Amino acid sequence: MSIAADVLRSPKSRVVLGAVAAWALFQLWLTITAPGKISPELTGTSEKVNVQIELPFTPERFHVLAFQQYGRVSGTDEHSIELRGVKRTDLNAVARPYWVTAVGPIKEGG
Repeated sequence: MSIAADVLRSPKSRVVLGAVAAWALFQLWLTITAPGKISPELTGTSEKVNVQIELPFTPERFHVLAFQQYGRVSGTDEHSIELRGVKRTDLNAVARPYWVTAVGPIKEGG
């Protein structure tokens, strides 16, 4: 018998392979859905943009720190984080987390 056949017969191996497949599908889903969260209003030619990241909950310290690697956090609101100086090439990375619902331009007066 081959090693692959032995691995597929083992219940423990099936659980591990199932978990790895679920993780890979989740990562693929995050990558595919990220561009759809970015507002068309962010199209332009400038290298950097100021964005407002919408969340389904009040942002906590963790969320602010997670976005600081992409730009300068200039404030938070009830369900959003303002991020300034984000490179256009980083917009998909900003929109990728599952807890981000939308990424758009910073709203005036907010």
